[in-house]
Amino acid sequence: MNAIVTNAVDTAPAAIVLSAAEQEELIRTHMPLVGHLVRDMLTRIPNHIHRDDLTSAGLHALVTAARGWDPERGIPFHRFASTRIRGAILDELRSLDWATRSVRTKARATDTTRQHLTTTLGRTPTADELAQALGTTTNDLQRTDSDVSRATVLSLQGFTTSSADDLVTEKNPGPEDMLLQREQIGYLHHAIKSLPERLHVVITEYFLNERPMADIAADLGVTESRISQLRGEALALLKDGMNTHLNPDLAPVPENPESITARRRANYYANIASNTSMNSRLAMTNAHGHTTFGRTPVAAA
Repeated sequence: MNAIVTNAVDTAPAAIVLSAAEQEELIRTHMPLVGHLVRDMLTRIPNHIHRDDLTSAGLHALVTAARGWDPERGIPFHRFASTRIRGAILDELRSLDWATRSVRTKARATDTTRQHLTTTLGRTPTADELAQALGTTTNDLQRTDSDVSRATVLSLQGFTTSSADDLVTEKNPGPEDMLLQREQIGYLHHAIKSLPERLHVVITEYFLNERPMADIAADLGVTESRISQLRGEALALLKDGMNTHLNPDLAPVPENPESITARRRANYYANIASNTSMNSRLAMTNAHGHTTFGRTPVAAA
């Protein structure tokens, strides 16, 4: 048995080791690969993480890859090196992150739920609403936020390459942002009010009153699939109506302005304008951006 193992080892092909000149050429040729992978990673991480830290880790991994690559295995060097460079960059990020994996998981779940509730409610959810949606308590939310805040590493070099505004994230919108948000919510309410009657009923019952499609279909005497079609039609009309008034560059341009459909849509856009004013739009929310009555439907824009 030992003889068989010895023979197998003796007959195994030896790994090819590149010369120093060949390794240097690989490193020099593939240095742009490190820059590409670092740039890709920088788009998905906080701006206090410095390019130099990640580039240094990536270059070290590139050198290691050049020393350990065996061309006889049939794996292209760029793919072999990419895997190791990405791994080194991730290891560097982990070394800079003081938060545990559980803290990061909770933080991601909180952010996802907050974004969902903001879309559903048309406003920023309160701490109680967010805690209820997550199945936790407000105290747990505060602890998670504190853990993430303590884990944020701000190096001294950050103050030479970033401003204080870049380093400190403002959670609450400023006065101008709040005013724009309130006006958008007001436009949305008026746009819903201006919808054709059947579309208005579907949007109001489904989003505001949270009724099942089956119940709405029974009230209107149609099928659930028809309610789904009406909902899609209403959301598309709301989106175009909102863009017509808030973002004209995204507003649709009809191929035939004289067609019946184009004229109906133009009348709808005009109705939104005639049914709204700055005062009426802002009256839909208070100074904090919270609706002054009922719930706000899902934004269509």
